[in-house]
Amino acid sequence: MSHLLDANALIAMGWPTHEHHPRMLTWFRQHSRAGWATTALTQSAFVRIVSQSAFSGRSIAVSEVAEMLLRNTAHSKHRLVALDFGFAEVLSACTGGILGHRQITDAWLLTAAIRSGAKLLTFDSGISQLLATEQERARHVTVLSPTA
Repeated sequence: MSHLLDANALIAMGWPTHEHHPRMLTWFRQHSRAGWATTALTQSAFVRIVSQSAFSGRSIAVSEVAEMLLRNTAHSKHRLVALDFGFAEVLSACTGGILGHRQITDAWLLTAAIRSGAKLLTFDSGISQLLATEQERARHVTVLSPTA
């Protein structure tokens, strides 16, 4: 099954000094043949976060970070998942409910994964709470532990 990477998973994959980079590379080697995806939200988060000197420890031009992103997403098994739906669909997909403002982006990504037939890949176990049942969580979310 294909996976839609959330921003943290995408950053961990593309940034070699990220604390979860080794774990993400292990996952990628094992699963990328089945396909992987990003969205405009996750791609823009990658560029926005990695280009910040507070993140990387140095000033990196947006164009350099964008080039890094484009090299990664040129992978033959990558696809871009469209966010071509409204909030009513987000509310419907999130059977566990959306309880706070910090869950909004996660809810959009989870909905995009479900609509595209992919599983959302994340390090954030809290995202699973957007779904009401363990069966839904197992079907729609893969939570990576920080260590292999």
